[in-house]
Amino acid sequence: MFEKILIANRGEIACRVATTARRMGIQTVAVYSEADANALHVSLCDEAVYIGKPLPSESYLCIEALIAACKSTGAQAVHPGYGFLSENATFAQALAQAGIVFIGPPATAIAAMGSKSAAKSLMQAAQVPLTPGYHGENQDPLFLNQQADTIGYPVIIKASAGGGGKGMRIVSESHQFMEALASCKREALNAFANDQVLVEKYISRPRHIEVQVFADTHGNTVHCFERDCSVQRRHQKVLEEAPAPGMTAQQRQAIGQAAVAAAKAVGYVGAGTVEFIADSTGNFYFMEMNTRLQVEHPVTEMIIGQDLVEWQLRVAFGEALPLRQEQLTITGHSIEARIYAEYPEGGFLPSTGRVEYLEFPPHASFTRNSPVRVDSGVRKGDLITPYYDPMIAKLIVWGEDRVTALAHLRAALAQTHIVGPRTNVAFLTRLLNNAAFSKAQVHTGLIEQEKAFLLPPVSPPSEQAILLALSHLLSRELALIEPHDPWSSLTGWRLGTPLKRSLTFTHDSGELAIELQYGQPHRVSWILVQQEPAVPISHAFDFSSCDNRLTVKTETEQFTGQVVAQKDIFHVFVQGRHEVFSLQDALANAAQDHIEESKLTAPMPGRIVAVLTQAGSQVQKGTPLMVMEAMKMEHTILAPGAGKVQAVLFSVGELVTEGAQLIEFSEN
Repeated sequence: MFEKILIANRGEIACRVATTARRMGIQTVAVYSEADANALHVSLCDEAVYIGKPLPSESYLCIEALIAACKSTGAQAVHPGYGFLSENATFAQALAQAGIVFIGPPATAIAAMGSKSAAKSLMQAAQVPLTPGYHGENQDPLFLNQQADTIGYPVIIKASAGGGGKGMRIVSESHQFMEALASCKREALNAFANDQVLVEKYISRPRHIEVQVFADTHGNTVHCFERDCSVQRRHQKVLEEAPAPGMTAQQRQAIGQAAVAAAKAVGYVGAGTVEFIADSTGNFYFMEMNTRLQVEHPVTEMIIGQDLVEWQLRVAFGEALPLRQEQLTITGHSIEARIYAEYPEGGFLPSTGRVEYLEFPPHASFTRNSPVRVDSGVRKGDLITPYYDPMIAKLIVWGEDRVTALAHLRAALAQTHIVGPRTNVAFLTRLLNNAAFSKAQVHTGLIEQEKAFLLPPVSPPSEQAILLALSHLLSRELALIEPHDPWSSLTGWRLGTPLKRSLTFTHDSGELAIELQYGQPHRVSWILVQQEPAVPISHAFDFSSCDNRLTVKTETEQFTGQVVAQKDIFHVFVQGRHEVFSLQDALANAAQDHIEESKLTAPMPGRIVAVLTQAGSQVQKGTPLMVMEAMKMEHTILAPGAGKVQAVLFSVGELVTEGAQLIEFSEN
């Protein structure tokens, strides 16, 4: 077996590979950019080599730097993880020429599947079912528009060299095609340095089914069953599960055999994923083959009881596959939830910033011995930057059946507490509670279909959350009082009247005006002053704390929650919800500046990729003015109303910081 390998990646997957390598007695070398100097994957490995600036093109995508790191550390092989150079045939070939083993398929297989168009031709020859479409070399926009008209709308435009949802656009009508094509090509060029596309018939309400395949150098090829990855937003997966719900034994055999045929058609070696799109009748069509390990590989590991990274290492070293097809069986059900630093209620915009607090479910394990597993490359204090994918962690659960697995995942999300960047934890919880998902009525448009349920208006905080915030504030004040000073006592003693106090908190749902009346120690009456209902809510409560948990007791109930405070901002975690309260300072609020309406600002740090207007232009509300790229996604800046563009402050290629004014605009 290898003595030392280099992991040419970062974050969660680098930590994942390092964990298996350590268990196998293999030394590991991490690589890191300037932005990742203190990252978790760096500390998990035995050695670490600096490879460049934060931008991937100057670090993790720099082939020369990676090969130099191998030579300087004596690494015999490279595990590419996923993303970055994991499906780059040039990288695999360069490693081979340097005498370094690439822990992945041959460069020829990567090249064959790296082009979606070429892959379609190979699959057709191997009699793997294909979706109707144009996969040729002619990239003339008018010609592609004509092909789309012939195929019939809706169609989907895909980057031929793409993956991970990048460079994909759905087009419903012919007049939308040219604009969608330009955007798709621009995103593809930025992500893959290749703007070639293909056009296919878009299947409405499709399921995204993928099959894990494995092949060795001894002629053995197996499939490790299928995963359902239909629940997506912006063509990126949110929840994945294995096996696919509702799949019959006959369908499972057919799609598994098709995946094995696809792998054999390109002389595949190592781990790969053959992706299919399935319609409502159960027919399936080849989409693409990812020549690497997938983000969602843990759900397959959980149902077959195998470590797929170990399989990769053994196959790359020249060993035969550990199991034959007839030895692989499915046990139970597994679901994975991707926890992202993003703002679902704000169009799933990525969120950046420091992770001030991070708590995962207790007793999480890497194996199926525990129903919950956490794969993460982020720790408390780490910075989520705009340079890389905003994934914080993956929660993977296993149960004897789908219902049990869902229950485990709901509980695990409720025990996941993150303070810092916004996250999608609450969104994932609503998704699990959605009736369609619970009944396994999944398809790639599920999130859009269930948007009203999944992205509801902001609701007022629960009474439990309010009481926990108050209790934390009062307990903090109790810790600061002088024990023999009657004037700072919270017993309620005052000269001639009980102690009363007015507080104002802000919450996403609005302001909360609260009046407190103190009684015995730790016992306080409170009134929430509201317009509705007309009669204010009034309760007495007392509280106690243990570690970082607070227990509150009222006349009718007792409950426990957690409060993480950042000065006068209180993050309350109770009953699976995360509520944020800010204690207001009236003097500070009076001095707060108002945001100028004429400023169009960057929603996050990023790079300008297109300027669609110029100074002096008269535009209508909703007119696209500028396109910026951040965290591998494009975001279009729209005119807030009918008006005039006074000035364009950035040009294509320039980097912008969050909140930077992009355009001066005056409404009519």
